[in-house]
Amino acid sequence: MASAPQAVPGAVPIDGGDSAKRPPTATTVGSAGSAPSQTDTAAVTGDDGVNPLEFDGSVDSNHDLPTLETIRKIDNYVVLDRDGKSHTFRSLYTGRHTARRVLIIFIRHFFCGNCQEYLRALSASSITPSSLLALPLSTFICVIGCGDPGLIDMYAAATNCPFPIYADPTRKLYAELGMVRTLALGQRPAYMKQHLLKSSLQSIAQGLKQIPKGLALKGGDSKQIGGEFLFEPVDVTTPVSTTAAGGEDEVGPPRAWEEAETEKRKRVSETSLDGKGEPGNEGEDKVVTWCHRMKTTRDHAEIPELMEVLGLDGHGRPVGDRESWERALRERKGTGKSLARRIREMNAEAWVA
Repeated sequence: MASAPQAVPGAVPIDGGDSAKRPPTATTVGSAGSAPSQTDTAAVTGDDGVNPLEFDGSVDSNHDLPTLETIRKIDNYVVLDRDGKSHTFRSLYTGRHTARRVLIIFIRHFFCGNCQEYLRALSASSITPSSLLALPLSTFICVIGCGDPGLIDMYAAATNCPFPIYADPTRKLYAELGMVRTLALGQRPAYMKQHLLKSSLQSIAQGLKQIPKGLALKGGDSKQIGGEFLFEPVDVTTPVSTTAAGGEDEVGPPRAWEEAETEKRKRVSETSLDGKGEPGNEGEDKVVTWCHRMKTTRDHAEIPELMEVLGLDGHGRPVGDRESWERALRERKGTGKSLARRIREMNAEAWVA
């Protein structure tokens, strides 16, 4: 149907770390196609050097689109599903039975009430599996958390999330894609409906219920924050422009787009006559055309922005906090170019026909 399995991240040290604190070599899937077991991707401690810089306040993170080099580096990293089985990251956004456009949402730890509120708001919005798959270019969403995969079922039930959820307990994918760590709350977003105290108490209760299973302390790094990354095909033109965060000028076409086209042409020219090595064997080439990295623990891209980027009509359901909702309608956090405009044009053409 649509979404695909996923993969767990590889690691890349962030500047400022001592060479002795460099993270271990990235876990990848071997050439034979066998993925490492869950024991090969055991969670890393907070002192592992994956994200050596910690912040007391709002993080001044950027929204630069990941380069093609970065995407290729993380393609064979792995993530774990609810059963602890590993999947390559590339299989999450491309390949057989995968939607042509895939939005990957990185959440915080599995007990985070803020992110649970976000996914509840997403689940209650017009962003549904059926509405995404009905777009001219099939679209889907996958979620990745940084805790133990044994908590995925609990998380899915708590959030009513209709999309597949995976775990990256090593947090290496977060590091490679530029997501950092902080405990700062930041401004209250429109998707937060519950009071912070109530949300915190619910998180504690969830943790206590996991004591018998030995998962109470395996929700993930409490300081790790996430973001959203939209993967789209390279061979579909006319991307839509979106204003960069902060209202800067329109951003140019993703550099990775042109790099991917060049790489594809080179790969095709090297393909043997019997078809071995054909690009299609590993799925359609895709790049990140839009992204947003969180700056605080409750700084996910708001629902209206996601709907706009994905090419869906409307803005979602208004919330009780009018000021937060109006801000969500007005402001944009992410940056890049998605195929949303082209999708709307295709919808209009289909309607006329």
